[in-house]
Amino acid sequence: MPPLRSTGQFPEAEQPEYAGQYRLEACLGTGGMGVVHLAASASGLRLAVKVIHAAHASDPEFRARFRQEVAAARRVSGAFTAPVVDADPDAERPWMATLFIEGPTLAERVKRNGPLGSQELRKAGAGLAEALRDIHRAGVVHRDLKPSNVLLAPDGPKVIDFGISRPSDSDLRTETGKLIGTPPFMAPEQFQRPREVGPAADVFALGSVLVHAATGRGPFDSDSPYIVAYQVVHNEPDLAGVPTDLVPLFLRCLAKDPDERPTPYELMVALRESSPSSAYDTQAYIPAERTPDPRGDLPRPPGTIPRPKLSRTARWAGAALALLVTAGITIAVTATDGDRASRSPGVPHAQKEFDGWSVRLRGGTAENRTPVCADAVSGLYCTAPGIKAARLDPADGKILWSKTSGDSGAQTDEGLAPVVAGGLLQVVAPGGSRLEALDPATGAVRWGLDISAYASVRRTGDMVLLVAGNGRVRAVDAATGKERWTRQRGRLAQWLTSPGGSGPAVAATTSADGTSTLVSAVDPANGDLLWEKRVKGSLSPVRLAGGSVYLLSADRDGFTDAVVRIDTTGGKRTVRRIPLSAPLDQAQATVAGETVYLSGSGGSLLALDTSGAKAAQLWRLETSVTHLSRPTADARAVYVTAGDGRLLAVDAVRGVLTGQTKPRMDDGRYTYASLLPAPLAVGGKVYGTAPDGSVFALNGKDPGNW
Repeated sequence: MPPLRSTGQFPEAEQPEYAGQYRLEACLGTGGMGVVHLAASASGLRLAVKVIHAAHASDPEFRARFRQEVAAARRVSGAFTAPVVDADPDAERPWMATLFIEGPTLAERVKRNGPLGSQELRKAGAGLAEALRDIHRAGVVHRDLKPSNVLLAPDGPKVIDFGISRPSDSDLRTETGKLIGTPPFMAPEQFQRPREVGPAADVFALGSVLVHAATGRGPFDSDSPYIVAYQVVHNEPDLAGVPTDLVPLFLRCLAKDPDERPTPYELMVALRESSPSSAYDTQAYIPAERTPDPRGDLPRPPGTIPRPKLSRTARWAGAALALLVTAGITIAVTATDGDRASRSPGVPHAQKEFDGWSVRLRGGTAENRTPVCADAVSGLYCTAPGIKAARLDPADGKILWSKTSGDSGAQTDEGLAPVVAGGLLQVVAPGGSRLEALDPATGAVRWGLDISAYASVRRTGDMVLLVAGNGRVRAVDAATGKERWTRQRGRLAQWLTSPGGSGPAVAATTSADGTSTLVSAVDPANGDLLWEKRVKGSLSPVRLAGGSVYLLSADRDGFTDAVVRIDTTGGKRTVRRIPLSAPLDQAQATVAGETVYLSGSGGSLLALDTSGAKAAQLWRLETSVTHLSRPTADARAVYVTAGDGRLLAVDAVRGVLTGQTKPRMDDGRYTYASLLPAPLAVGGKVYGTAPDGSVFALNGKDPGNW
């Protein structure tokens, strides 16, 4: 949406007095989606509240888009965006409130005062590159970065308006052939291959934005959007007027091939090397009047404290460490308490209470360095980029053995964590092309199998199920790798198994129109069908527990709106549906007893009681974390991992935060975590992994001291 402009008096219907609890004051402007009002919170924070036009509020497609905008804005809410304070996308008039940001848009700054000077341009570019790094780290691609969506606040640029953004790992929810974006600032792949748009498209847009900031026009300029689109795809950019020393860097940003563009981190470093530490020249912006200026769809927060710079000694130490890391796999064991000295892997604890440990597993140069771990009973088995599998001692983190992998790529599926089945450790190679069974004691390969023809792998008891996209299911003996049986089941079914082998394998196949799901139970011993049940709604399986199948129900926009429980005891297969108080985007869930815990991409965490006739939602907590893992729960707490490597503990009964760790992120370019494995909770200990490559253990009995 373009910046909102006040065009005079609005119809009375467009000026509600309240949005939720917020009294709406001055109107900042209007646009195609809605009206932005100035408001204040109960504590006096200045807010900008966007209220959707009444005509759009009745359009389900538009509501879905707005929900997505709210979810994306919450997911990236931080130092480089307008933090979301509150929102209600399901209200009669949907609305979202963010902190108010002081400062002009980049478009306004250039229009009123001309192109930015050389140093101011570098400063703005470095700040925007850092903002993109933060946005991509949260797993979001903006897809509409342009001068009117950049605010020049005193503490640095803020990126706003996530109305067409998408999680980087999701499919587009747009109509075929619909143009999504602003042509002069769109990447070639947005015109040619819209379903393949990734973070590199934002880098291309940033290059166009910086050319506009330097010259007052874009690198591809025409009055016709169709001509602009042709130029973006086929022509070289016009960089006349760009400072000579920045031309090579801008050309890299505007490369037609996404793989040839720099990362936001590389761009940030290149621009800051010659950029002064002075603040932005916000004084150069002369507003036309003293009343609040109209801004973009997403408003402007107050200043934040800039990040401290590392000393020269610290920078040299970091560089030396980086050289050691690139030489091979780095494994370091340290105590989790910063006040305690590091200890060697084999030194026993002098304290009676478990005080935790931290191990770093990394190898290769993959951007996602987060390890994936499982088990933690007989041993903690992990895989990581450059490491096929490793066994850690759950007591102290000692590396018992580690096997390197020729492929440094990261795992892409939490379900590919090493799991013991049939007495052997079942490991799926990165990319999912090969299944190997390792000796848990030594890591030696006992058998291997090419599984490139299969879409997913599920372990159950002493067998491994290989599922192909055409519905073919093949069961192999986990101990020998020999085939047990092959069956043809529903196409595109989602399979769920019990690793302990205590129950059937369950497949959920959604109908073509999405109105119902066929849930089928299969005997893992021979592949025979045990029972089938068609259930209303689009369902995806979560877990088999206590004789029940738990599934998540999605509305037509893909948001989870309920938990469905099928009770299979006594052969009745009773269906119970427990609605959520509000839909969750990209929901993930786990089951503990008869309670289902769910997390959403916007930071929501909630608990649902599924037992008895009074089954209902127990509590809902907004954690303020924009990217959460699937939850894990024990009798005491619910645990989730955040996108910055923090481990959070929430009281399982009251739904209040009881403890959290410090972030565990790389300081360099590898800070984006597309994969967030769920923590493990075993025997009073909690095991987590983080984007810096660490595997760590904490005392689950005292999260307040994490």
